[in-house]
Amino acid sequence: MTEFGDFISAVGEFGPYQKWLVLFLSLPLLLNPFQMIGQVFMVVDVPHHCDTSWIRAIGPNLTEEEQLNLTLPRDADGAYEQCSMYSPVDWDLISIVAYGLNATEKCSNGWVYPSAQPPSLLTEFDLVCDRKDLNDISQSIYMVGLLLGAMIFGPLSDRIGRRPIFLISILLQGLFGVGTAFVPHFYVYMAFRCVVGASVSGILITTLALATEWVGVSSRPKAVLISHCFVAIGQMLLAGLSYGIRNWRLLEIAGSAPIFALFFYIWVLPESGRWLVTKGRIEEAKKVLQKAASINKRTIPPQLLEQLKPETQTKSGSTLDLFRKKHLRKVTLIMSCTWFAVSLVYYGLSLSVTSLGLDIYLTQFAFGAVELPARFCCIFLLQWFGRKKTQAVLLLLSGLMCLVITGIPEDQPVATTVLAIIGKFTATASFSTSYVYSAELFPTVVRQTGVGLCSMSARVAGIMAPLIRLLGQYHRAIPMAIFGSAPVVGGLLCILLPETRGTDLADDMGAAAPQLSSRRLEILSKRDTREDGVDLEKDASRCSERK
Repeated sequence: MTEFGDFISAVGEFGPYQKWLVLFLSLPLLLNPFQMIGQVFMVVDVPHHCDTSWIRAIGPNLTEEEQLNLTLPRDADGAYEQCSMYSPVDWDLISIVAYGLNATEKCSNGWVYPSAQPPSLLTEFDLVCDRKDLNDISQSIYMVGLLLGAMIFGPLSDRIGRRPIFLISILLQGLFGVGTAFVPHFYVYMAFRCVVGASVSGILITTLALATEWVGVSSRPKAVLISHCFVAIGQMLLAGLSYGIRNWRLLEIAGSAPIFALFFYIWVLPESGRWLVTKGRIEEAKKVLQKAASINKRTIPPQLLEQLKPETQTKSGSTLDLFRKKHLRKVTLIMSCTWFAVSLVYYGLSLSVTSLGLDIYLTQFAFGAVELPARFCCIFLLQWFGRKKTQAVLLLLSGLMCLVITGIPEDQPVATTVLAIIGKFTATASFSTSYVYSAELFPTVVRQTGVGLCSMSARVAGIMAPLIRLLGQYHRAIPMAIFGSAPVVGGLLCILLPETRGTDLADDMGAAAPQLSSRRLEILSKRDTREDGVDLEKDASRCSERK
């Protein structure tokens, strides 16, 4: 029976058509790093103190230094307290200067920031002192959006198609990304960020599906990882963009508006031919296959095209289908744990860029620069060592780097940053491997549902990562210890998964293990035939000698 992989071979496994498709899918990913961690650069800590302008009513001629000296307590180092002030009194100025103030309270009239400081999230919404934790909480809200996107867009793209979900996600990211720059309140900001997170999740999972379902077996990792390289480039662009634009509202617009330039995708982005076949939409599948063949300067034999028929009337799989069969249940549980672990360490390191001790813009550029070779190396690692070994080793290494960081003294920022960069390299490579591995383990009818479920577990880890960082107020090593332990466990679990290198994508849920591609089977059968022929010749010669 003819498989869809045979049509991909006839069209060309990675011709100009697929290369253009990967490029189109990759362009929105340039903006993803901005949406994911751009907030880190909008909440850079600046000197601040309580607004004590109440004393100006009784001492209008006081200098700024005199005002602060009379109204603010000092800490153990002699600096003015940032989160407390002396309680206002109704004395005259002479009495205040003579006797001083003793009773303190929290800042009740807001804070004062350096006048030359460009508007930032921190200064505009007062994300300091008791409100400081809102920064990490808002990052978790964004991750909740990623989780909702995985829950909604994963199954939905299995039902209505990859193309419409991709286009809807791009539109939502542009509208709510630019809209974030005009919000009047921080809680509205968090709500908009949640929607942006959902759209980013939709783009990621549909990019994975289209990149894997339009290319041949040997080019699958290449297609996915090339698109991931654009994320690494986006990381480096983020460092330059945030360094050059310090006004947070302008930075939001600069990081979100460019996606509207992709409106032409409505006319050029194709639907997945494999998905169309599984839905029984054969005529549409023939049209997109013929278009791909013409762009690749290939011809699909008419007799092969006539064999394009769905094997059975395939209905969309559900989340429950992933747990009904034993082999899918094992894959789902282990891959969910793997995605959770790699997401935890990846976001844990990414969000710690401001706490490593060196310049945050250079550190971010280094984080982005190291992602590019990490994703590029995956193309070769997956071909040489297979998916299982690569995934397991990379997870173990990323976890070990974080665990080693917990033992580095706080006054060694260079050593800490170097280890964090190595950990980011291995975590990034592991993340890319997870996308390829998951797409190969789940059959077509539940691929988006399966990847969406794994993505959900990754988003749960993303929600937890900013909150885990809050534990650093009790001991600085606690967050890194947690970020390091999870990938070590995940790496050990990967040993139980099957290898998928050189296998065809499964279309239904019947296969208990990945099947070798038809081309590889042909090579193996020829080799076995040759070996059998040699053995037969040897047996014949032995018989003739005996005679």
